[in-house]
Amino acid sequence: MALTRREFLLDSASTSLFAPVVKPGGKRTPYPFQHGIASGDPLTDQVLLWTRITTTGSAFGISYRWLITTDPQLQQVVKEGTGFTDASRDFTVKVDVGGLQPATTYYYAFEADGHYSDVGRTRTLPEGSVAHLRIAYTSCSNFAKGYFNVYRELAQRADLDAILHLGDYIYEYADLDDCLHSGRINVPLHETRSLQDYRQRHACYKQDKDLQEVHRQHPFLVIWDDHEVANNAWTGGADNHDIESEGDWRSRLSGAVQAYLEWMPIREPSQPEMGIYRSFRFGDLVDLSMLDTRLAGRDAQAESMEERNLPGRTLLGYSQEEWLYTNLANAQQQGVTWKLSGQQVMVAQLGTNDMPFNYDQWDGYPAARQRLFDAVSQANVDNWVVLTGDIHSSWAFELYQNPFAAEAGKPLGVEFVTPAVTSPGIESYAQAQMAAASLEALLPHLAFVNFYFRGYVLLDITHDRLQAEWWVVDNIDSHRYSSDCLRALQVPQGSNQLQPAQGITQAKAAQPLAPAFADDLAFLRHWKQRYNHLDGVLANHTERGAL
Repeated sequence: MALTRREFLLDSASTSLFAPVVKPGGKRTPYPFQHGIASGDPLTDQVLLWTRITTTGSAFGISYRWLITTDPQLQQVVKEGTGFTDASRDFTVKVDVGGLQPATTYYYAFEADGHYSDVGRTRTLPEGSVAHLRIAYTSCSNFAKGYFNVYRELAQRADLDAILHLGDYIYEYADLDDCLHSGRINVPLHETRSLQDYRQRHACYKQDKDLQEVHRQHPFLVIWDDHEVANNAWTGGADNHDIESEGDWRSRLSGAVQAYLEWMPIREPSQPEMGIYRSFRFGDLVDLSMLDTRLAGRDAQAESMEERNLPGRTLLGYSQEEWLYTNLANAQQQGVTWKLSGQQVMVAQLGTNDMPFNYDQWDGYPAARQRLFDAVSQANVDNWVVLTGDIHSSWAFELYQNPFAAEAGKPLGVEFVTPAVTSPGIESYAQAQMAAASLEALLPHLAFVNFYFRGYVLLDITHDRLQAEWWVVDNIDSHRYSSDCLRALQVPQGSNQLQPAQGITQAKAAQPLAPAFADDLAFLRHWKQRYNHLDGVLANHTERGAL
């Protein structure tokens, strides 16, 4: 069923959305797009659009319409269509739009129950010869810990080709003390254990205005870590799951996975229990593997050195291991310059082999790490860059077979660890500085570490070099904060070695951000259109300020 221009176009000179005004006596109904809109998993000719429809009058389901265009005024229509959602998927919506052009910015919107969503913005992946990319990534966004100022900063960067979220998008904890401290109250108030619990927690996060805005402006590539289910999860359980008091692990895992796939802008695999790892190609410049280090086949964390050192232990699962080795080798053979691996837990050795520091990281799975390093070496993979989250702090490593050896040899690649959105590292600035100084003196392969600031990593990538910039915010207790670049490092092509950057990179040309309602007119989105004619349109548009 085709859509009419009239049904989707608002003020073509400003906000792109009609502002329906209720006649006297008209009944208000809830605004159905209370959880925002999003896009994800872009390909060269496809992108996934997401939203969730909140309704009080359609218990059996509700229809919706969607539109994607090449302009923010929603006039140059490329694709449009209709769909239906219901309670079986918690009234979430996914539209996998095909037939698109590579390296193109698109704008989109939804309509349901007489209401119109905000305008979203997304972008397809490039193909062929690609000269320049800018990709940002972050992780560990705990709603109760503070404001998502990191998302606010990312939303304002118009020139990003994509944003990666490397896991811990939600947290399962009750976190009651943090809720009281921050004033950001988790729903439900208790720890999440059932499908309904996880759905409510995702809904709670998706009502955050900064999270909505970053999803509205950029396509996301997401992967889960442990807290989307429970702390230190593996295929058969988790540290934060007690069978006697919390019931069957498989039931909890199933509910968490179902809610994640419903509420996140990700293509749903036919067998999610096998993991959600996948790859993305950005022309001849970048091959990106998104790894699942939690649920695709991880063995339980070891409880002894003897168990840790067993040769058969795996972090990725054997199927994912082979897939990754093949993907890296193919990218190398096909002449792709940079091979990126987006994943959750630190690959680099944080302790010696005799004194591992953290059994949840790759340090706890040395045989699996050795197989990975051997595969990189045997396939002559160069320009390998590991992107990591999980640990709520900023790190930069060169990756060696054994960095503590007298002759460590040439590095296999580099690893950049992003700070968290809100989850804490070391809260005392002085203690954080002391810890960083100690580690930088002890670890020969460590170029930089910071335990204090929250933020994200910006990658500016050309064929000649990859530059990583750690952008941080100085406060998450309110929306009063400042942001700056904490550190910038470069990897020259072919070197696998880190060196200081000469300065921060400049923004590249980009299509405009998606327009928004002015603050004083945003309330109009909550009015239900009940008549076939309009009393007027929004005449002016100003950029959205602080909410």
